[in-house]
Amino acid sequence: MKPIVVDQSLIAYCGLYCGACKKYISGTCLGCHENNKAGWCKVRACNIQNNYQSCADCKEFSNPMDCKKFNNFFSKFFALVFKSDRAACIDKIKKEGYNGFALYMAEHKLQSIKRI
Repeated sequence: MKPIVVDQSLIAYCGLYCGACKKYISGTCLGCHENNKAGWCKVRACNIQNNYQSCADCKEFSNPMDCKKFNNFFSKFFALVFKSDRAACIDKIKKEGYNGFALYMAEHKLQSIKRI
């Protein structure tokens, strides 16, 4: 098992922190940026096309929940099941920067900020 480390490159395009994901830690996933099998993900495709590190860099939507790629059925289902708040993750990246976000997520061993 890999340790949970502070690494900006492990911040997924949608704001999740791959560095604390069970699949990444166990070695069964390379993380969002390296996972070429995730061609189905429209958020990933949009970020790659626009050369963004994550949705926090988006110039079109200041609130990611206004974006239909970010706020779709799959993401709503994921949020419900995992009590995840990816929009809060994007907001935290905007406020604290990528390194601050990675530090917070690694220290708290979180893949996502939890919905309340």
